[in-house]
Amino acid sequence: MMRIIKHTSGLMALLAIIIFTGIGCTEDTIDQSAALDFELEKQIARYSPSGSSDFYILPRETELDKIPQDPKNPLTPDKVQLGKFLFFETGFGLDSKHNSGLGTYSCASCHIPEKGFRPDAVQGIADGGMGYADFREMNPDYTEADLDVQEARPLNLINVAFVKNTGWNGQFGGSGTNIGTENVWDERLETRRNHLGYEGLETQNIQGLRTHRMIINKFLTDQLGYTEMFDKSFPEYDSDNRYSLITGSLAISAYLRTVISTDAPFQEWLRGDASAMTLEEKKGAVLFFGKANCNRCHYNQNLGSMEYHALGVNDMDQHPESVNANNPIARRNLGRGGFTKRDEDMFKYKVPGIYNICDSEHFFHGSSATTIEELIEYKNIAVKENPRVSDDNMSPKFTSLNLTEEEKTQLIAFLARGLKDPNITRFQPDFVMSGNCIPNNDEVSQDFLNCN
Repeated sequence: MMRIIKHTSGLMALLAIIIFTGIGCTEDTIDQSAALDFELEKQIARYSPSGSSDFYILPRETELDKIPQDPKNPLTPDKVQLGKFLFFETGFGLDSKHNSGLGTYSCASCHIPEKGFRPDAVQGIADGGMGYADFREMNPDYTEADLDVQEARPLNLINVAFVKNTGWNGQFGGSGTNIGTENVWDERLETRRNHLGYEGLETQNIQGLRTHRMIINKFLTDQLGYTEMFDKSFPEYDSDNRYSLITGSLAISAYLRTVISTDAPFQEWLRGDASAMTLEEKKGAVLFFGKANCNRCHYNQNLGSMEYHALGVNDMDQHPESVNANNPIARRNLGRGGFTKRDEDMFKYKVPGIYNICDSEHFFHGSSATTIEELIEYKNIAVKENPRVSDDNMSPKFTSLNLTEEEKTQLIAFLARGLKDPNITRFQPDFVMSGNCIPNNDEVSQDFLNCN
């Protein structure tokens, strides 16, 4: 009842402004908006895990005590600030394949804030790339085999604090859906680190800094100006272990847990501002939590979940623009089953969070959809495109939605605008301590970003 009162109050205030300023607006529009508020509130409460729309209200990035965190890596302002710098710092990108790549890449080379913390291309390229966003191409000194490029599209990092096990196949982290998978942890280097007892995000980043060719040590923190920040962030570590890839990854994880889309119109609506979403966005939200059945899979706070489903989409090696992804039986193409080795998990991928989903025009693990319209149409028709995926493994939730053209437009309005935090670049620092360009420091990026 309190939510309805809040929304009604917002509508009354809006109506008063309209009357005072003489702006024309029909009574039907106000009534329709109020009716949509009521219907949306009812739909969300019906399907919310808590039975209330309050479940979906995200904490502000400054409310560290309310943000889900790893008990072994508690959030502190100093640690978050350090991680914010490290995520964009190219000065630690020193394990490059060739000298021309030294100090040119960062975590943000592939997770670009204004692109929804994803790459703005089919794949992201860190070491071996030159240029920014969708203009990033291969350094001529590199071959495809030299590139730090992934065989699956990098996931959105917005609201990752609400993700228990990270990666498309959820392989990182020893708790959550990975309880009972201990027998396969030692088979690959990255999942051995689940034994450290950290949550998925921390575990992935501990391995990720190595995989993505970073070096952190006391000499470099002194040279780049980060030693004092490490001292403040990790006083519990002795001096021999305080300046390392481990502590660096924990700081980055702390920072990423604060990257939360609280300025999205849907979040403002949840907090009681009835005018935060347009009529079309509200209609799309009603569809999301109703006829379109999106919430059957996208029901956690980040509008993702820890379920794994096979939708039969194409893999990265099947994309004509992919590089260094030419193995049709690559473990990444097997989804959850590539990690668990279970037949029933084959080709199943984790349900991703979808805030700021339209900031980059590539979707699914293999970038097989290039627009949100293609994604919605694929799910609306519900016919698999990848012959590798057995019918027996296809998700029972992958069924035709029977949406009309108008309904598809409304649903897209909610996804593209209602769930878009327009101020997401607030999570990017103005500079890094090395003074290098961010997020890339190669010559092409320096010219493009005008920071040389």
